[in-house]
Amino acid sequence: MTPKDPEQGHPDLQGASAQDLRPRRVPARELGQIAAHLEAAGVEVRTRPGAEGQAVVTGISMDSREVQAGDLYVALPGANAHGAQFSCAARRAGAAAVLTDAAGAEILDRQGSPLPLLIVPSVREAVGPLAAWIYGSQPERGRQRLYAVTGTNGKTTTTYMIDGLLDRLGETTGLIGTIEIRAGAEVIPSTLTTPESTHVHALLSVMRERGITAAAMEVSSHALDYRRVDGVVYDVAGFTNLTQDHLDLHGSMQAYFDAKAQLFTPARTRRAVIIVDDEWGRRMAEHARRELGADRVVTLATGYGRGAHGEAEADWTVREVRAEGIGHGFVLQHRDGTRIPTGTGLPADFNVSNAALAAVMVRTGQAEPQRVAEQLADPESLTPLVPGRMQVIGQRPLAIVDFAHNPDALQRALEAVGPGSDGRVIVVFGATGERDQLKRPVMGRIAAEHADVVIVTDDDPHREPPAPIRAAVAEGARAAAADGARAEAVEDIAPRADAIRRAVELAGPGDAILVAGRGHETSQDVDGADLELDDREELRAALAAHRPAPTNTPEDPAGERA
Repeated sequence: MTPKDPEQGHPDLQGASAQDLRPRRVPARELGQIAAHLEAAGVEVRTRPGAEGQAVVTGISMDSREVQAGDLYVALPGANAHGAQFSCAARRAGAAAVLTDAAGAEILDRQGSPLPLLIVPSVREAVGPLAAWIYGSQPERGRQRLYAVTGTNGKTTTTYMIDGLLDRLGETTGLIGTIEIRAGAEVIPSTLTTPESTHVHALLSVMRERGITAAAMEVSSHALDYRRVDGVVYDVAGFTNLTQDHLDLHGSMQAYFDAKAQLFTPARTRRAVIIVDDEWGRRMAEHARRELGADRVVTLATGYGRGAHGEAEADWTVREVRAEGIGHGFVLQHRDGTRIPTGTGLPADFNVSNAALAAVMVRTGQAEPQRVAEQLADPESLTPLVPGRMQVIGQRPLAIVDFAHNPDALQRALEAVGPGSDGRVIVVFGATGERDQLKRPVMGRIAAEHADVVIVTDDDPHREPPAPIRAAVAEGARAAAADGARAEAVEDIAPRADAIRRAVELAGPGDAILVAGRGHETSQDVDGADLELDDREELRAALAAHRPAPTNTPEDPAGERA
């Protein structure tokens, strides 16, 4: 049985982020045609006619709230309920038929649903390729290039860098990821790192209709395990890194690796670019070579792994890294001697890794690599604005908001902030409820090792009591401080807005504040309620409240500039 999806909760209760982005022209298909298509793909399918005549399908949806007239409603099991329980709402919205499993069929029988049914053993295994066929989303090769990025950290920033570089190369671009979904000029918020397969295929079809020539997409381990990208074949897939996260879902690092590795198979990508800075990256490269063939795998060593990196065997290596403002310049060097000078204006050394991966992925996917090299000479090509990713909110004190929400990301963010500060480093962060509990004291220890003041607060507690979460994080920090770690103070403060204000109160002009864990997010889940909260706005407000009053008169231009 396909496991229930923790990112989703329940398919019918998911936020409707992409519901309005559908292709204008979808061929009408009778239910018999759909059944025949599933059978041809090797899916065992049973049909049950409805009481309202022949069904004609012109769309597909996994959420009853998103159903449009003529849709095939996909009813699958969720964490809290089965989607079949919402079939009445789907029918009222105009659903033509239902795709479900045996359990869903029983629910529909009890409801006396008049809708015709397609019954399959595993709905998730069937729905992605079926959505691709209904929407005709997979373009002819070369007509629209698709880039995918997976890994624990860096997916969002890397996709933004790919998007920015493609735009400068004259492509019309699309983006699907954690922060937003964009099809041309139209931007809508995103609720999942990777949308459901019905959304993904609708979006890709819309992008083709709008003349989008290239799109970058984040692909999470959840998306791979829950088959959200089934039916998509990427031109280039990239791998950033693998560090502890999502073990509440996967159970072990090996299982987490196996989930990511699903992307690097012929069913999902034609080429791969893999960072081999550590053992996980080297193992992923070996896996990709076995699956895709050695000539379709490009390796990249950036030098920022937690262990010995793989420069000796890498196709591309990052060389000559140097600070340039808050960012870095560097050279990409190929084993054949090719050198590409480039850089990024984004802070933190891990953004050198992200920028290098984006550059090599685009070069790998382009027919004119020299044009890519020429564009990379301008570091602005790899300097996108990425909301909530090492986003600088203030300068004195240096105040940064970042999405770092796991041990490795927190350590890298703190290491990046430290050198930019003449004084103390103050960190505000927490741990998510109903997720991997093992990382809570680990994150506390990392904070104490890399910051002078550790302020532990709430992240998204979800339905877990928040105080014990904070206590577990703070315990890790205090234990590290007792063992001689850097932290001189560990405080436990809630709510989160108060913790941010406390950090600003403590900070002097030469200090640095890192507010970590939530990044671009604008609401906090506390006991099932979404509370309005944006770390960037809270930090801006706290900085403004503690800014010294200007000594100039209001009409003095110097005072305005201050």
